[in-house]
Amino acid sequence: MLKFVSAITLLILGSSAAVADNDAPSSCKLPQNLVASIQRTLFAVVRLNNGGIFSPNRMWSAVVDREGHLCSVEVVGDAWPGSRAIAIAKASTANDFSNSGLALSTANLYSATQPGGSLYGLNNSNPFNPDFLRQGTGVGQVPGGIITFGGGLALYLGGQVIGGLGVSGDSSCADHAIAYRMRRLAHLDGIPAGVGFNGTDNIDYLATGEAPNGFKQPHCFPQDLAPGQI
Repeated sequence: MLKFVSAITLLILGSSAAVADNDAPSSCKLPQNLVASIQRTLFAVVRLNNGGIFSPNRMWSAVVDREGHLCSVEVVGDAWPGSRAIAIAKASTANDFSNSGLALSTANLYSATQPGGSLYGLNNSNPFNPDFLRQGTGVGQVPGGIITFGGGLALYLGGQVIGGLGVSGDSSCADHAIAYRMRRLAHLDGIPAGVGFNGTDNIDYLATGEAPNGFKQPHCFPQDLAPGQI
């Protein structure tokens, strides 16, 4: 009945309404108010120009703690159902491969995971648990998953990784911009170093026709935001 009421509420309020997907008891090690403060930024950011397909963006947002427990999943608008699992996997990936010395966004992992790259095969290392594909499942559990295109960022507090944020529902380039802006608004962006744009974990684009290399990913559309605009 609760799911039915939530669905009706979303239809009434439209794309500006955020609906939580958090029915299960949580083992998340992050304070609930901190997770809520991260997720609240989604509402404001999807209304900005993020260079994507939709305006406002239709988006799933997921937060995991350092141990990979899923803390929260929320959706704004009529986002693609398949993007729920992708958002969770992006949050998990950024958390899994960032530490107190170096932050790696999921966008930074694209080139190295292509055939011939130094991390080729990484996508198969921590598969998403299909038991948590159904909406309303996975909170408090460790769904896992690996995604190596934009939209996932590690969360930093006091120089340490405390978890990950993943968003999905638009182009991977727009997803990255949304996650990057959300993390900044939540004041959890104090990364130690990065391999992306200007020594951060920001996206760094391949030029047209440039083969995958370093820590770059391809452009999605002409309307992509330049890293310095995010």
